[in-house]
Amino acid sequence: MSDLVAGARLRVVPANEASFDEVRTVFGTADYAARCLCQRLKVAGWIWRDTTFEQRQELLRTQTASGMPDAPATSGLVGYLDDEPVGWVAVEPRVAYPKLRTSRVPWTGRNEDRDDPDVWAVTCIIVRKGYRGRGLTYPLAAATVNYARERGARAVEAYPMITEPGKEITWGELHVGARQVFEDAGFTEVSRPTVRRVVMRIDFDRE
Repeated sequence: MSDLVAGARLRVVPANEASFDEVRTVFGTADYAARCLCQRLKVAGWIWRDTTFEQRQELLRTQTASGMPDAPATSGLVGYLDDEPVGWVAVEPRVAYPKLRTSRVPWTGRNEDRDDPDVWAVTCIIVRKGYRGRGLTYPLAAATVNYARERGARAVEAYPMITEPGKEITWGELHVGARQVFEDAGFTEVSRPTVRRVVMRIDFDRE
């Protein structure tokens, strides 16, 4: 199956329209995503020391409001391929991530209100094991744009990695996504806080 075909067939819905079993299926059971459960930027303290797996799982359940299609908010989107849950992308107001407020990555070279609720953030993209290498991160990233805009965001930003031919980046590192994935979705670079990390953004009021 080609990347193009797989991407074209991906159906993306808010996570509250998915069941929690489907969300957990995407995260898997064995690697970084399965242990973090998208809590690294949310929990107080050091994630592995100050929270248990069971606590992180319950936090994810509450944040996604999975199985509650009428919920007023959720914390991400779930992608389906042939009705199989295969992808996750975390996207919500930037203020939902307390550790973003104190991280130097979003703010290096920038001066703006860190507590602006109208700026949204894409912090994690996961493709289920067995479905990777099909280009599914591209439609997942693209889906965040209209989703954030339709819910009143003034801007949406991401913090992807720069990937280079011949230089290996582990799947755990790449959970933030690759720069080219967000470029394809229409994001533009606004800063480069580290050698391998960029901040990319779409400002809807400037479109």
